Amino acid sequence: MRILRTLALTIVAAVAVATTASASSSAVPSNTRLPSISGTAKDGRLLSASHGDWTGSPTSFAYQWQSCDRAGGSCANIGGANSRQYTVSSNDVGHTLRVAVTATNADGSGSATSRQTSVVAATGRGPVPTRPPSLSGTAQQGSTLTADRGGWSGTAPIKYDYTWQRCDANGNACVTFIAHSRTTSYTLTSSDVGHTLRLEVTAYNSRGTRSAFSNPTGVVSASKPAPTTIAVTNVSLPDRLVIDRVSFSPNPITSRSTAITARFHVADTKGLSVQGALVYALGLPYGWTYNAPEQATGSDGWATIAIQPTRNMPVRRGADLVLFVRARKPGDNLLAGVSTRRLVQDPIR
Repeated sequence: MRILRTLALTIVAAVAVATTASASSSAVPSNTRLPSISGTAKDGRLLSASHGDWTGSPTSFAYQWQSCDRAGGSCANIGGANSRQYTVSSNDVGHTLRVAVTATNADGSGSATSRQTSVVAATGRGPVPTRPPSLSGTAQQGSTLTADRGGWSGTAPIKYDYTWQRCDANGNACVTFIAHSRTTSYTLTSSDVGHTLRLEVTAYNSRGTRSAFSNPTGVVSASKPAPTTIAVTNVSLPDRLVIDRVSFSPNPITSRSTAITARFHVADTKGLSVQGALVYALGLPYGWTYNAPEQATGSDGWATIAIQPTRNMPVRRGADLVLFVRARKPGDNLLAGVSTRRLVQDPIR
C-alpha cells in the first residue's frame, strides 16, 4: 500500500512539472499572422507597419525596417529606421522593403518579418524644358556671350550644365568646344569669326536627364579697329580738350611779308583726335599779328590758321612770336566746359 501511494505521488509530480514547462513555453510571444506594411512604395512617401497577431499577450513591439533586393532577399537593416512608420528615401529607389517586428512579454521575445513591398519607385518627373535656352551678347570678336539656361519644370532639385558648340554660318555642323561645364559666359575669339555659336543645356534630377538647345547666334564678325577720332559733341566733362601738337611754316620766321601757317592738333584726354573743335590763335605781344578767325578741326583733329604779321613784328635774331591758343566745344562758355588753352611760340630769325 505504501508502495502504491509513493508511485502515485511520483506520477502527480511528473505531470505537474510537465504542465508547468508547457505553460512556460507557450507564454513566450509567438506570431500567428505576419506583420504587414501599408502605404505606397515611392520615395518621400510614409509607410506604416502593423505588428500582426501574436500569442502570449505581448506587452511591447519593436520595429526594424530593412532594405532588400528586388526579389525581397539580401536584406539589411536600415540605420535608425526603428519606428512603426518609415519615410521612404531616394536611396530606397529600386529596392524592396520589409519590417521585422519583435514582440516581448514578461517571459521573453519572439520575432517575425513582413513580406516585401513592391519595388520602390521614384516620385515626381524628370526635367522638362518650358522655355528654350538662349545666348545674349554681340556676335563680334572680343564680345562676351552670356548663357540663359531657359525655363524648366520637374522634381526639384534640378542641376544644370552647359555645352558650347561652334557651328557653320547656317547653324549646322556644330562641334563642341566646351563640354558639360558650369561655364555661363564666353568671350568670342578669332576662331569664332565666320561661325555661329549654339548652347546646349542639360538638366538632371532624380528622375532623369534632358537636354535643350538654343538658337544659333548670328555669324560672328571680326573685331572693329579701335577708334582714332571722336566728334567734339561727344566730349564731355570730366574729359577735356588738349592741344597736343603744333607746327609752323615757315619755322623760323624770317619776314613780315610772308603769312605764317600755324597748325594745331586737338585731342581728348584719351588721346583720340577731336573733330569739330573750334581753335583760336592770338599773337603776342598784341599788335604783332592781325587777328585770325576761329577754325574748326577736321576729321584728323588738325586746324589750320593763317597768321599775317604786321609791320610791328620785329625781324631780328633772338625774338619769338608767342601765340595764345584756345580750343573749345561749340556752344560752351569761352572760359568753361571742356575748353583748353596753351601758349606756343615760333622763333624769329
